[in-house]
Amino acid sequence: MPYREIARAWEAFHQDGVASPDVRPAVLASWQRSRGHAIAATLSAAPLVSEAELHRRRQHNTRLITAARPAMDEARHFLSDARSMLILTDPEGTILETEGDVRAVDTGQEVKLQRGGRWCEAEIGTNAIGTALASGRPVQIHASEHFCAPVQRWTCAAAPVRHPSDGAVIGAVDISGSTDTFNPQNLAHAVALAHQIEAVLGRRMEMEHEQVLRHFLSKRSLWLTEEILAFGRSGALIYSTDRALKEVARRDARFIAGGRLAALKEVAPAAWTERVAALLPGASVEIVREDGEEIGGVVVLHAPRKPRPVLREGQREGVRDAEPFPFEAIVGDSAVMREVKEKARRMAESGLPILLEGETGVGKEVFARAIHAARAPCGPFVPLNCGGLPRDLIASELFGYEKGAFTGADATGKQGKVEAADGGLLCLDEIGEMPLELQSYLLRVLEDGVVYRVGGHTGRRVDLRLVSMTNRDLSGEVAAGRFRKDLFYRIAALRLRIPPLRERGEDVLMLIDHFGRAAAARAGLPAPRFTEGARAALAAYAWPGNVRELRNVVEMLLAMGSTSGDGGIDVADLPPEICAAADTPQGGTGLKAVEEAAIRAAVDACGGNLSRAARRLGIARSTLYMRLAALEGKARD
Repeated sequence: MPYREIARAWEAFHQDGVASPDVRPAVLASWQRSRGHAIAATLSAAPLVSEAELHRRRQHNTRLITAARPAMDEARHFLSDARSMLILTDPEGTILETEGDVRAVDTGQEVKLQRGGRWCEAEIGTNAIGTALASGRPVQIHASEHFCAPVQRWTCAAAPVRHPSDGAVIGAVDISGSTDTFNPQNLAHAVALAHQIEAVLGRRMEMEHEQVLRHFLSKRSLWLTEEILAFGRSGALIYSTDRALKEVARRDARFIAGGRLAALKEVAPAAWTERVAALLPGASVEIVREDGEEIGGVVVLHAPRKPRPVLREGQREGVRDAEPFPFEAIVGDSAVMREVKEKARRMAESGLPILLEGETGVGKEVFARAIHAARAPCGPFVPLNCGGLPRDLIASELFGYEKGAFTGADATGKQGKVEAADGGLLCLDEIGEMPLELQSYLLRVLEDGVVYRVGGHTGRRVDLRLVSMTNRDLSGEVAAGRFRKDLFYRIAALRLRIPPLRERGEDVLMLIDHFGRAAAARAGLPAPRFTEGARAALAAYAWPGNVRELRNVVEMLLAMGSTSGDGGIDVADLPPEICAAADTPQGGTGLKAVEEAAIRAAVDACGGNLSRAARRLGIARSTLYMRLAALEGKARD
């Protein structure tokens, strides 16, 4: 509509309340809202918040300001001679930042178009910022379309900025200038800038979620429960087990809603722990921080304490039969694994003490459980990590104690792991961490078959099998005087080295599929699909953390999902250390060479049909075209 007609329609609306059909519906709706707010048409400027309030709002919106910084920096240049400025506001319309032509910035102060100015419709009537926030849609307000006459010297285009996870409006970007700078493209520019800020926030959120997930996966073995939730800022739900969801729903059906921990949505990080404790009694929260700032956490639901059961006659306290774990359940069919499993079977039949040696994460406890299950009846399986307890607690945990043995002791005394393992198998992990002064006591128990509780004088006869585990060179520890030679010979009647994952060849791919199916089943998701390139990269990685690291990576990939449109997990989805390691040639074969070979093999197998080859590789056809073009370019070079 021409400028003069808009001005006449504005006058008619203010004088007689006439709603001209020629005024854009979005503007007319805003005028009506402004009248409902009792805004005076002569209002000369927006109100300003106090310096303290502005500081509080900027602190509260630090992430929005940081995400908008690239756009604001660009505005300093592309608006420097355009007599316009770029404005960033919070969701209430309070201006947080301005940038652009200094003439526009200076002139804007006349109507308080500056930091601290409140430009919501309820304060200054129809304007691009307030109307975009009120309607949730991009809008351009030019000249007389503004509700207040003194603001009609301006033309503005604004777009709301939305949170990347739930779409909630978290602010707005606006391009403002004098009326003679009107440009219909400014609205498209404002929308593009809003999307740019949203993309920055989205990438940052994904990085934070991945960090929370990595923390969760690195610690999950320490929590003796499957009822665990991992969450990000504002309670965004990153990962949960089915058991956790069911238990939370049972305790408080409103705790989780809309894909987030609704109870934490408006709660400051400092109050997360208190809030969870109030709504889920017995639950604990482990906060995850980055650079000292809380970015999420893990909720662990602990089962309520149950009364101590009455023991049947002849039943020992704390003992329950372990689930059998046969050798056949150990994933791996490489030659070295077949040999190790066969040796372990023969060792299990002997009943002699076994020392399992190998790097951290190779699966020593899996073998220990299989050795335990190889004899029937197998009795209890009782594990103890000698490196996971303070020195002064190892003795009482291992040998038990009598009542009054030390301050804080249970009034009735307590049996130790040695007694609990009577008739079964005692599994001592990190045996090399056992204090030297306790090693003689363990040796005496193993030789005599009698255990004395701490503070007691009555021996209790035990009959157990022993499997010890270590990632150290115990013979070297013996030579250094840190481990008793006689105990070493007693626990290492048989020795078995569990190979690291890098020596197991194709077992890597078997384990990827195994852990992927298991994690998907727990999460109620379809099994993850890996492209040939991703499988090649995973197979080429050295896996310093062995099977445990591989399991954590697969579960992380399942939880984070694929960045590609077809849902297949590709190289781009893998952790950077895997890509970096695979890109580094090792023995002449790096990730690029493996990928090239996989692509050429697929194309050959499909007779040159690129659509079929792309499906075989698990990548988009366009991606295959690009990679083939790159290979052809490399060949020409």
